[in-house]
Amino acid sequence: MSDQSGFFQRVYEVVKQIPYGYVTSYGSIAEYLGSKGSARMVGWAMNGSHNMPENIPAHRVVNRNGMLTGKRHFGGPDVMKELLESEGILVENDQIIHFKKKFWNPAEKLR
Repeated sequence: MSDQSGFFQRVYEVVKQIPYGYVTSYGSIAEYLGSKGSARMVGWAMNGSHNMPENIPAHRVVNRNGMLTGKRHFGGPDVMKELLESEGILVENDQIIHFKKKFWNPAEKLR
């Protein structure tokens, strides 16, 4: 297993713990994993998560401002938004409404 795939697997383990109805950011996951500054690599992991045999709720990972920056990787322009809204998260213009209230920080919740 390469270092990258090991990192991706660690990202997936964090993402699987994001509670229903909450979101986190690429950067928060990277920082929690001790790789601050690797938000883009977390994004690459989320892009690859769609090929995993297990369910990785990648729709719950957004950018640091609550924007649905990964939405184009969900097979349709509104799929990510629809998944989030099905969990009670309000989204307007690709922005999560009440982002701070819906934010789940792995550094606080998993330690």
